[in-house]
Amino acid sequence: MELDDLTLSSSEIQALVRRIHRPVVLVGMMGVGKSTVGRKLAQALHLPFVDADDEIETAAQMSIPEIFDSFGEAGFRDGERRVIARLISSSDSIPKVIATGGGAFCQAETRALILENAIAVWLDADIDVLLDRVARKGNRPLLKQGDPRETLTRLRDERAPFYSQAPIHIKSGNFSHTRTVSQILKGIDAWL
Repeated sequence: MELDDLTLSSSEIQALVRRIHRPVVLVGMMGVGKSTVGRKLAQALHLPFVDADDEIETAAQMSIPEIFDSFGEAGFRDGERRVIARLISSSDSIPKVIATGGGAFCQAETRALILENAIAVWLDADIDVLLDRVARKGNRPLLKQGDPRETLTRLRDERAPFYSQAPIHIKSGNFSHTRTVSQILKGIDAWL
């Protein structure tokens, strides 16, 4: 579902929050804004925000690049799946907003867990937007080698069939995060 820039009133947001009984999980490519938008979405919904990558680093007591270097991508994905499972099924019955890493939703077990137990939102963006955003950070293990544009394009093409399984599809771009949050709120409202 793709939505135009529509906004919900405060009372509509409050009514929406009362209908959310599971985590909202943001999926999509690195650099699409899952963490930044996720924090703003959580604030709008008055829900806690959790960045799965931060939780993975805390659990492993290593940075994500260090985990990749020590255990490879397969080892990282296994830990990622376990952390996301814990975040989704946490015993505190309060829903939350969770930002996942770019490859998390591409793993069959992790994707099934999210689709069954959460509200999955695919944040999508054009390659130029992604390139601009990932250039600001040097902690992207999958972009260490080769041309970043080529790598991002290949990853996006490979991952799109997985991301497209999320029931809510929101296009992010060079506009305000508030607009993206508004689109997500409308998407969740329509999906529920």
